[in-house]
Amino acid sequence: MTRFSIRPRLQRSLLAALVLGTAASAALAEKVRIAYIDPLSGPFAETGINVLRSWQLVAEIANRENWAPGHTFEVVGFDNKANPQESLAMLKSASDNGYRYIAQGFGSGSALALVDALNKHNQRNPGKEMVYFNTSAGDPDLTGAKCSFWHFSLDSNADVKMNAMAEMIAANKAIKRVYLLNPNYALGQQVSRAAKEQLPAKRADIEIVGDDLHPFGQVKDFAPYVAKAAAAKPDIVITASAGSDLALLIKAARDYNLAPPLYTYYAVAPGMAVPMGAGSAGKVRALPYWHANESNPASDAVVEAFKAKFNDDYFVSTTYTGLRLLAQGIVKAGSTDPIKVAFAMEDMQVDSLNGRVTLRKADHQVLQPLFAVTWAKAGGAGMRYDLGKTGHGWRTDERLPAEKVTLPTTCAMQRPNAS
Repeated sequence: MTRFSIRPRLQRSLLAALVLGTAASAALAEKVRIAYIDPLSGPFAETGINVLRSWQLVAEIANRENWAPGHTFEVVGFDNKANPQESLAMLKSASDNGYRYIAQGFGSGSALALVDALNKHNQRNPGKEMVYFNTSAGDPDLTGAKCSFWHFSLDSNADVKMNAMAEMIAANKAIKRVYLLNPNYALGQQVSRAAKEQLPAKRADIEIVGDDLHPFGQVKDFAPYVAKAAAAKPDIVITASAGSDLALLIKAARDYNLAPPLYTYYAVAPGMAVPMGAGSAGKVRALPYWHANESNPASDAVVEAFKAKFNDDYFVSTTYTGLRLLAQGIVKAGSTDPIKVAFAMEDMQVDSLNGRVTLRKADHQVLQPLFAVTWAKAGGAGMRYDLGKTGHGWRTDERLPAEKVTLPTTCAMQRPNAS
């Protein structure tokens, strides 16, 4: 039998090459840090803390499962107090500390301020560009008139949701009178506009019987707003209120025993379950991109891991979508450089908790399904999870596939040169 051996000099050369290669791989490995800029104190802190923990849990999963081989992820919270000016201060702090990726979602006013600031920062600081993952700020301008190459919208925007909601409302012949009650800032104004345009266009006999705007984050008692809405005798009330505003509105509606159901944008969010409780069963509806009872193995694993770690409910699956896109973008680009990753993510498809979703190149909007849901008693078929230990959760009434709810975009994106 012939035996082969490596000569000592060659053996030493191969060993040295192996050591150098290992060192080079270690040098290329990087901790990708994401600055999460949202309210972590004040009336909206419950939402912000829950979403921060959601990012952090998914980062742990991504690190454990090696989503971006050789790289790990870390998410750190920056408290913007739900204020656009504080958001800009936190963006500067993140930039000064070397963060190249940011995430935010609570409040379109903050989102629009961040987009404008990032456009300027990235133009003035080549080589230090930053990319922004938007978990939930839904102003259509963010993916329309004010779209930005640096902004990636993980939630479906307000026009997409209103179009889907209007289709469902138009199909229900019992709904003829609609009352609008929204926060008086960018998103609420856009929802009001879209409802007044789309509802009568889809069914001419639908009447808008009230259009009220309330101060954002300032109302302590929504009873006068609920009484005013009830006096208009609507069949439904549509609201894009969120956080503590929505919790107080739901409580006031329950205490007043408001008859028409609330059609909401953000009732499927942290802090809403307890205010709804048993008294809102059948009276609150929503149109999320995902919810816990839309079960699959990956979804259930995240829901249960979050509950075990934080004794809380996982709501915001855009955190999962965002890290999937970022990880696969890094792999595709062969780099953690934000500008290379941004180009790599365009038209990318990833498997998220709500199925396979697409990041549209034209406007950086994630195209995904929506789910028509109703607050209902948990425990029956399709109602595995309750929320907030209330014994109630979300029931899927209808799944609307991405191709059914996707709208064309008006974005005319200014794109940097690919390096």
